[in-house]
Amino acid sequence: MTKITKRILVAVMLTFFAFAKAQTPSISNRAENKFEKFAFIDSREILERMAEKGYESVEIFSKLGDTYYFNNDYQNALKWYDQLFKLDTKSIPAEYYFRYAQSLKSDKQYEKADILLQNFRLTSRDPDTRLRMLDSDPKYLKEIEFQNGRLEIQKVAINSSYQDFGTAFYGVDKVVFASARDTGTSFSRRRHSWNEKPFLDLYLADRATDGELSNVDKFDSSINSIFHESTPTFSPDLKTVYFTRNNYERGKLKNDDRSTNNIQIFRSFKDDDGTWSKPEVVSFSEDNYSTAHPALTPDGKYLYFASNMPGSMGSARSKFRDPDIWRVEVFEDGDFGEVQNVSSINTEGRESYPYISSSGNLYFASNGLQGLGGLDIFMSTINKDVSLTPPVNLGEPANSTDDDFAFIIDDNLKQGYLSSNRVAGGEDDNIFRFTQIEDIREVCEQLVSGTVTDAVTNEELASARVSVIDELNNVIATRITDENGRYAVTLECGKTYFIRGEKPEYNTAEELLNTPTVKGRITVDLALEPKSVKGRVGDDIGRLLNLNPIYFDFDMSFIRPDAELELQKVLAVLEDNPSMIIDIRSHTDSRGTKKYNEKLSGRRAASTMNYLISKGIDQSRLTSKGYGENELVNECSDGVSCSEEQHQNNRRSEFIIISM
Repeated sequence: MTKITKRILVAVMLTFFAFAKAQTPSISNRAENKFEKFAFIDSREILERMAEKGYESVEIFSKLGDTYYFNNDYQNALKWYDQLFKLDTKSIPAEYYFRYAQSLKSDKQYEKADILLQNFRLTSRDPDTRLRMLDSDPKYLKEIEFQNGRLEIQKVAINSSYQDFGTAFYGVDKVVFASARDTGTSFSRRRHSWNEKPFLDLYLADRATDGELSNVDKFDSSINSIFHESTPTFSPDLKTVYFTRNNYERGKLKNDDRSTNNIQIFRSFKDDDGTWSKPEVVSFSEDNYSTAHPALTPDGKYLYFASNMPGSMGSARSKFRDPDIWRVEVFEDGDFGEVQNVSSINTEGRESYPYISSSGNLYFASNGLQGLGGLDIFMSTINKDVSLTPPVNLGEPANSTDDDFAFIIDDNLKQGYLSSNRVAGGEDDNIFRFTQIEDIREVCEQLVSGTVTDAVTNEELASARVSVIDELNNVIATRITDENGRYAVTLECGKTYFIRGEKPEYNTAEELLNTPTVKGRITVDLALEPKSVKGRVGDDIGRLLNLNPIYFDFDMSFIRPDAELELQKVLAVLEDNPSMIIDIRSHTDSRGTKKYNEKLSGRRAASTMNYLISKGIDQSRLTSKGYGENELVNECSDGVSCSEEQHQNNRRSEFIIISM
């Protein structure tokens, strides 16, 4: 699962604008637009002002906490979540238990965080579909344990006292691998970082029927150089080899603009007489980033590899430029297509060492997905449309608390090899052979899709970022919405996720999702609220602020406490815009006589105006009027049967900007 992806500012601010003008406006229209006045409204400032005045509500404290939480400022988030959980917890949305717990953990209040989650689990009104307890130790997560014991592994006999890793099948009875065995005591050890220290070469070994390796010899002098060579892959006819090598030219290492010697993928062809051609770097590799660990599909038509080239999630976030898995089509003439990021499996951590088996499974190593420690080996099935199923951790003993990687398997024989530094406590690598005694089982899946829209205008938002976050706050998948604001992602059944939508100039929106335990489809739509509102004459402040309904008790017109919270937002706008004049308009539904409704709505509008006057707004800036049932927003007039929700849509208050 993916490391958490870094949080973005969330609050309740809104933006809005849509107006149409003639393509060639008149001079007078241009002058009018030039001097048109606007009110700029920031909902975060409004909420902070309300909190300073002593007002308390779930909305105030939760949204202020979110402002900091999604910006990774857990200490300030904790301040507001503390206040939130002093209120009636029954009205607090479920996701805030986890945001609060995460903030508590950042303050090392682990026991309180655990108790919070445990109490929620025990008291939940819907325990079968609500969030489950977090397991604080990822080693023992059930999804990893489920795969345990499916392989039997042991070290091969040909391991040396130096590095040995990165096997590749070479025909039916041989294996090629990388080793530093012939460089003796001058070899400097590394931990899979290719830190410019020589010397790794490719070696050839015989492969017995039980997978044991023997009779080691150098692979080919035209392939091996004075620098690193590693992780080869061969075409189906064994006449083309791709492998990893340091970037060098004329015997000298070449550095990028960070003074780093990157690694590149080279290719060589075998002549009819068995001679390998001079290796040449592939066309999609460049000096300023690394390409490494190539892996051909069984038909030789696609090459998968690891790279931190521009567009990599790890490269964008980490100063160490962690790589992603990429793929490129290989044409019959040897040319390459356009490189593609295999985004559905990549994280902000490190994904590397891909391998594609004959059954269409992609195996790779990652430290960004949920694992046992270091690099873990994962499997994802490549579908016919080239999409990938969610990665599955192979569990123990394939994985350990150290680095485990470079997994290859012969699906027919159920045998293969992997590399790991577990024996040396995280230092030198060794090759392990294994027998697969039980297939890796993929988990039940849910197709989750939805639309991201503007919360004010309902406009579909293209190019919005949708992230899927697991219970451990790791980002496990990201999508970018299409031109219609749509996204889709495949998730595991029976799990808890947060579906988060983000876009510049908008506040983050997040929905809690508990996937069912059977395969299916789920729709999760996200409405993003703009960060700030720009209002002008004729706009309704209530709509711009997305005010909650201002309720009055039945047949009454006094201001209720919940209505006062909403009016405080209107008050803040008036205080920030001292020349603004508004008209307060109150509406009723159609129940009752028209004459009575006009009088009732008039009293309610006047009561609203008097409240604002009592808080210091000059009466000259306010007008009020009751419209009764004269301006219904739906068909619910006298004699029409409507639901309570439909009637409520007509019972509304408006705050129309008359002048600025």
